[in-house]
Amino acid sequence: MFVAGNNSKKDMIFVLVVCILTLFTLLLPTGFEGRQRTNTLRARARIVAVDNTELEQFGIVKTGNQGVTLEILNGKFKGQIADSNNMLIGKLELDKMFIPGDEALVTIDMDGQGNFVYANPVDHYRLRVEVILLILFSGLLILYAGWTGVKALLSFLFTGIAIWKLLLPGFLKGYNPVLLALFVVMVLSAAIIFLVGGISKMGLISFLGTFAGIGFTALFSILFSKLFHVHGAVRPFSESLLYSGYAHLDLNAIFVSGIFLASSGAVMDISMDISASMHEIKHKSPEIHAKELIISGIKVGRAVVGTMTTTLLLAYSGSFTAVLMVMMAQGTPGANILNLTYVSAEILHTLVGSFGLVLTAPLTALIGGFIYHRTGE
Repeated sequence: MFVAGNNSKKDMIFVLVVCILTLFTLLLPTGFEGRQRTNTLRARARIVAVDNTELEQFGIVKTGNQGVTLEILNGKFKGQIADSNNMLIGKLELDKMFIPGDEALVTIDMDGQGNFVYANPVDHYRLRVEVILLILFSGLLILYAGWTGVKALLSFLFTGIAIWKLLLPGFLKGYNPVLLALFVVMVLSAAIIFLVGGISKMGLISFLGTFAGIGFTALFSILFSKLFHVHGAVRPFSESLLYSGYAHLDLNAIFVSGIFLASSGAVMDISMDISASMHEIKHKSPEIHAKELIISGIKVGRAVVGTMTTTLLLAYSGSFTAVLMVMMAQGTPGANILNLTYVSAEILHTLVGSFGLVLTAPLTALIGGFIYHRTGE
């Protein structure tokens, strides 16, 4: 199926296909657009003045109403000056404090005739900075990696759009979370691997190794989530989702799908590392026996797995650092901390993800040895 020659043409065709697929996915309706209020606009506004006289301070927490005067900077009501309110509820992770000169994202309520009624400051305006950061990241990636960087950027955009347009709406519509997540992950894996690795045996081996690794990770996720007795509501805002009219959702299945979804990137890294190494070995030593090639792939996998499992631990530990600090500050025994629901969920996340990584390495090596043995270089 994958033969030498004309690789650049195959590469360009596949890049074009992914571009079309990315554009199609971006334009795909989620089915939830109609739930937005038709008499509401969003705009950027500058905070002109604030009134903090109604705020009350309790330690480091402030509650009450912060009066704000703002100027609309774009859209239908550009130049409009309006008084508004910023309610603080005493939660640092949710509250925002404005000072004169800040820019805010505001929602503007209109009456039936489309006249201005009220402007509510939602939060600080961050979209411009987010776009700038994305442009800087894209420029650096392309500057360093050239054409490969362009393909990596395309895979990055396709992944983000697919999660936003396919995965999340599918969860909300009640589709089986595990099957949906597996489907989306495998589509993304195919796009990412064949974009970066090319339409080649190396890419095929990496994809099959990724498929096997993620499959085992999903099985371990389902099994051990039941043994851990961890409910899917452990994730932030999960309970709020139920109370928002989505009580039918299976939060446990969504939690399970999140485990192998989060580890899929590391699984792809390992499978591509091993596949690329085996490809190079086979290219330099075409007569190498399949058994020796598999052993070489496994040895490469050992080195990669040794660092990648720690990478997962470091990546996941950041999400529950505050919880651990609270428990430690209160003198909570280690057994209690490790048995806490939030911490147990992250332990499950880390260890099951690591299971997948460890299994991906030998599975990719075996798949590579089999393919090269049957088809040659």
